[in-house]
Amino acid sequence: MRRREQAHAALRWKIEPQRLSSVALVHRGDCALYPVQGGFLNREEAVIALAEPDIEPCQVCTPQTGLQPQ
Repeated sequence: MRRREQAHAALRWKIEPQRLSSVALVHRGDCALYPVQGGFLNREEAVIALAEPDIEPCQVCTPQTGLQPQ
């Protein structure tokens, strides 16, 4: 069951809120740098979030890789 949940999380995205010293970040759903449960974005929402000037992709999990045009 855990593998299924991890595979499903890898197909979703999440936003780490902006902090005083950094911008907001979009992560892949399975990124360990921001391990939050729930509140996932779908593909369209993640594309919209990354188009915002004050939101950047995580440099570790590179969520934009999974968001290329289909």
